[in-house]
Amino acid sequence: INLISKMADASGDTSSPPPFHHSLHTKYITSLAAKIDSPKSYEGAVTEHLRMSGIYWSITALSLLKSPSEVDALMKLKPGGGNNNDDEDEKKERLSIVDWVFECYDPSTGGFGGNIGHDGHMLYTLSAIQILAVADCLSDSRLQVDNVAAFIGSLQQPDGSFAGDVWGEVDTRFSYCALSCLSILGLLPTADQGEEGIIDVKNAVEYVASCRNFDGGFGCVPGAESHAGQIFCCVGALAIANSLHLLDAELLSWWLAERQCDSGGLNGRPEKQADVCYSWWILSALTILGRVSYINTDKLVNFILECQDGDDGGIADRPDDMADVFHTFFGISGLSLLGYFKDGKEGEDVKYREVDPLYALPTDVVERLNLGGQVVRVEGTRQEVGAARLKRYDVMHVARSPLGL
Repeated sequence: INLISKMADASGDTSSPPPFHHSLHTKYITSLAAKIDSPKSYEGAVTEHLRMSGIYWSITALSLLKSPSEVDALMKLKPGGGNNNDDEDEKKERLSIVDWVFECYDPSTGGFGGNIGHDGHMLYTLSAIQILAVADCLSDSRLQVDNVAAFIGSLQQPDGSFAGDVWGEVDTRFSYCALSCLSILGLLPTADQGEEGIIDVKNAVEYVASCRNFDGGFGCVPGAESHAGQIFCCVGALAIANSLHLLDAELLSWWLAERQCDSGGLNGRPEKQADVCYSWWILSALTILGRVSYINTDKLVNFILECQDGDDGGIADRPDDMADVFHTFFGISGLSLLGYFKDGKEGEDVKYREVDPLYALPTDVVERLNLGGQVVRVEGTRQEVGAARLKRYDVMHVARSPLGL
């Protein structure tokens, strides 16, 4: 009943949302490095272990708002690039982001760490590869592709799951990281290669499928509670491996739609508050499954825009909280998936780039790398918002719901 009522009023009246603060968000993102790198920075201290992912969130968020050349100029993304306003001493001292990424390579494992001198880990290896993909630097001679692939392969367990590092924590997040990373590198084996490939893809997707719950959702391991973040990882992993037949798309989509709260925002599991980050985790999954129409998109747009900091830029988890780059990236990505951005929108003379729901990269980067995957198309329904960005993927056609939704 709740889902049906949401769909019925999806085109209903909503209060006028605030504008999208494009310039403020650009300023917020580009100023983060100086703030975090300060020796007195509290934020820098508490995020030191995940700096690689923080840079990925920053670069990719900005890449949805700016052209590749503008991102390079604003963030010193590539060697030799940088902000023209930097003084000469700062230009000499500050590594380009790509140079810094390679400083985080851990030759003892073959993976990338969250910061310089840190051990290699699956999470930060994916973030590093994503940064290099955005920068168009995957062909850089410093990238030890075979070693990175061997690192990922070494973390697959006999049951098909993946550990995050040598210490052995298993989580479906790492399954997604492994499949996404190898796909970006152009090294993902086919399912029929079995144990002959770098990883056993068939075993990997069967493990992901074993984490499916009675409600259609997925947890971090078999039997764990369904959670929207884990659902993105599992749906994304199955999509990249062309194995969406292993999930119940209709049941899962109902569960995801039920995460919409009265505020219009989405939560990650029942009885929790709405949080902007689920605008990505849930919308990306619903986009892959062809069922974004199951939620009230206007209300979700309003919720994300209400979470902006109208003074300093950035997006918070919910209205009136402090902005951070994690929620800024996922808020902007959510708006992109909702088709909110249009060239020249809000009076800005800008051309927006779209985000890809499988790889969490700009769609032009995905196209340049010729990445593959699979999406669901529900027969007899109108084309979903943002469906054009999915045209490169294989399509699994499914019948319309018996309820006619």
